[in-house]
Amino acid sequence: MTLVIFLGCLLGSMIIGMPIGYALIMSGIGLMWYLDFFDAQIVAQNLLNGADSFPLMAVPFFMLAGELMNAGGLSRRIVNLSVAMVGHVRGGLGYVAILAAAVLASLSGSAAADAAALSAILVPMMIKAGHSPGRSAGLIASAGISALIIPPSIGFILLGVVGNVSITRLFIAGIVPGLLMCAILALTWFVVARRDPVQPLPRQSWSKVGREARDGIWALMLPVIILVGLRMGVFTPTEAGVIAAVYALFVAMVIYRELKVSDLFHVFLGAAKTTAMVMFLVAAAMVSSWMVTIAGLTDQIASIVEPFAHDPRLLMFAIVVLVLVIGCAMDMVPIILILVPVLMPTVKAAGIDPIYFSVVFMIATAVGLLTPPVGAVLNVVAGVSRVPLGRVIGGIFPFILAQFIVLALLILFPAIVTVPAQFIGGH
Repeated sequence: MTLVIFLGCLLGSMIIGMPIGYALIMSGIGLMWYLDFFDAQIVAQNLLNGADSFPLMAVPFFMLAGELMNAGGLSRRIVNLSVAMVGHVRGGLGYVAILAAAVLASLSGSAAADAAALSAILVPMMIKAGHSPGRSAGLIASAGISALIIPPSIGFILLGVVGNVSITRLFIAGIVPGLLMCAILALTWFVVARRDPVQPLPRQSWSKVGREARDGIWALMLPVIILVGLRMGVFTPTEAGVIAAVYALFVAMVIYRELKVSDLFHVFLGAAKTTAMVMFLVAAAMVSSWMVTIAGLTDQIASIVEPFAHDPRLLMFAIVVLVLVIGCAMDMVPIILILVPVLMPTVKAAGIDPIYFSVVFMIATAVGLLTPPVGAVLNVVAGVSRVPLGRVIGGIFPFILAQFIVLALLILFPAIVTVPAQFIGGH
């Protein structure tokens, strides 16, 4: 009955239009009333404890870094370099979107921010070249979620805090799966876009490619600095967020000189609003997570996947299906904060590497950002590109199938995650 009360309060609140953060608080309060020990102080204390975490300090700094890169011209230079390199091939703008998304993912860690930047720049260009508006927007949305897998990922930061897993190891383990996602997206784009009546862009001279590379080298140095610093133990993931923000601010104002002092207020305000939204979700989810534990719902949820615990692959398959289903109705942050503490003990008991589980879980959660009705990245791309949401949903279908293939490969062949992570991470 407790599970019914929890889901009823959560889904009922969302159905009547309540923001997901408040819906999470209401689900916790609903359980308190049912168990007859409601206490407002417990709610307030869990709200404070939810956001009181040093590793979560990385979130606002990476958010700020993303805003600075978009406003300061770093994102645009990445796109320009990608256009110069592959824009001339048939369907080249699609490959530009995937390549630029992979590079931007290594800069900001925010799927929504990357997808918004790419949508504003590339969707009009792709439509003008002859590509379907829905398919163009769908590709960019699908490529944008690679920001949650390729380091530095804000999702991995949250997951590492909640699951008590090394964030640095998560960052390193996400490199190969993130690049695999982009590679399979490129193959899918090759298949679906070859019949589009497109006019490729003119081939750029090598001197033009060289100029764009020199112009973008400052932006391209940021992921190198972050990954090398993390790998060598020079700084922590939280400190990496500070370095990313300061570096982006320096390049935007001093090197590229596109960001003015008068623009800083709006940039910081945008980053603050996004950070406040994420952190409130984290705090609100702590209320429901605490009540889920007190009410014994962890055992009930774990029992859903418990029958598959004898076979690690079957267990991972069951978890992926569970996350994909929940992802249709819930955003990334509450999924991580509610499910990871519940599933992690079962995963460890089954002998599954927590790092491997975290990467697969994160990819499944990221796919949820593309599925309606919640689909945060889906809605961002539709809003920025001004392509009707229905057309974006229709265009994204083949690319979601591509992400399912990635998940299937990772379940069948865990070494895709574990071997490169051990090699790169030195473990």
